[in-house]
Amino acid sequence: MRKTYRAVTTAAASAILLFSASAAHAALTTYTSQSAYLSAVGTTGVDTFDDLWIEPYDTPFARTAGDIGYVATTGPGNPRAYGASDDDIDWYLTPSRASDSVTFSSFDTPVAGAGGYFWGSDGGGYSVFAPYITVTATDSTGATLTYTITDPVPSSFLGFVSDAQIVSLSVATGVQTGVDGYPIWPTVNNLHLSVAAVPEPGTYAMLLAGLGMLGWTARRRQRQGSQPAA
Repeated sequence: MRKTYRAVTTAAASAILLFSASAAHAALTTYTSQSAYLSAVGTTGVDTFDDLWIEPYDTPFARTAGDIGYVATTGPGNPRAYGASDDDIDWYLTPSRASDSVTFSSFDTPVAGAGGYFWGSDGGGYSVFAPYITVTATDSTGATLTYTITDPVPSSFLGFVSDAQIVSLSVATGVQTGVDGYPIWPTVNNLHLSVAAVPEPGTYAMLLAGLGMLGWTARRRQRQGSQPAA
């Protein structure tokens, strides 16, 4: 009977240790499907950039994606951003120089997921073919992950999800040119910022059961220790 009791309490303690270990060893995961990304995160805010225009915006400048505030910065060559569009209706965000990157950071809410649509545009702000575009995410543990999207188009979605908190997301094309020989600008639309997904009820149940078992064990040992020796 005592062996069974010990096995149960050990299993409960192991479950709690496993839960804690999973939280301690954070990791970044990429999603190229918007639906898969949204399934992995909680509430998501989206910045459509539809309030922009073909004019310079000094950065860093404050933006919001739903209820989540953040700061957009371009550089290092020129700290200015521009609005871009193919139809003057759906607007995008680009840096002032093709060789510069766009970075999103300073989130005012803990962000577990960040993503959006990433591709290339020309000097006039029109979408063009780009051989590739790179997107880099960094989380609060210092982990950094760079993903390269080959042949990106305006519907190329990419999202990062961290077990910790994402602190920045950067987009760049480097120094590359299109088929016409002109530079390609990194372009962003519909920036997604997401809070962590709520754990499944089963996860909470396991944790509560384990904590309850440990509490019961402590009380039992305390009671046994207070009994007078025979």
